[in-house]
Amino acid sequence: MKEATIKVLLVDDHEMVRIGLAAVLGTEEDIEVVGEASSGQEGIRLAQQYKPDVVLMDLVMEGMDGIETTRKLLQLHPDCKVIVLTSYIDDEKIYPVIEAGAFSYLLKTSRAAEIAQAIRAAVKGQSVLESQVASKLMNRFRQPKPAALPHEELTEREMEVLRLIASGKSNQDVADELFIGIKTVKFHVTNILAKLGVEDRTQAAIYAYKHGLVK
Repeated sequence: MKEATIKVLLVDDHEMVRIGLAAVLGTEEDIEVVGEASSGQEGIRLAQQYKPDVVLMDLVMEGMDGIETTRKLLQLHPDCKVIVLTSYIDDEKIYPVIEAGAFSYLLKTSRAAEIAQAIRAAVKGQSVLESQVASKLMNRFRQPKPAALPHEELTEREMEVLRLIASGKSNQDVADELFIGIKTVKFHVTNILAKLGVEDRTQAAIYAYKHGLVK
């Protein structure tokens, strides 16, 4: 049984790039270029019209760049796969477009066969990353994350109690304001002191002001 044709949309503000891509992809029996856009705005419009399976997206374009285009396009068509095809491997380009939802990242120096294979892989749910891009992403994930601040471990309710304590409220005042029992307040206060690593309510209040949790 013959596989369904993969519908591809090209978004690039260089006409010769679009012509070249359309020509090489046109030789693939299972790939059809359904549209060509010279800007991000046009790319979003054509995506709504043709509903492509894959979009080959340039990054640097006048007006709406590839990062913003990717973000808006995927909000409208979340099932579409965006493959970045660019000349840039700068951190300020790679990370934002990946966070925007780009599925694969290739350079324009890639061979035609590599681009076609990345398109086929995308519809199967398989990402393809240019080797330098993959290395950058791996190095970024290897970097240790900064340790969480103690108050980031507090629950939403515990944070409410802490703010009230810092404003000078007694346990009974806190209970009345939050419509909870006095025992529940004491339970929250005990947890707050333990999580913040402080000994009493006064130190908890000082911590809250020091870290800008209350004004």
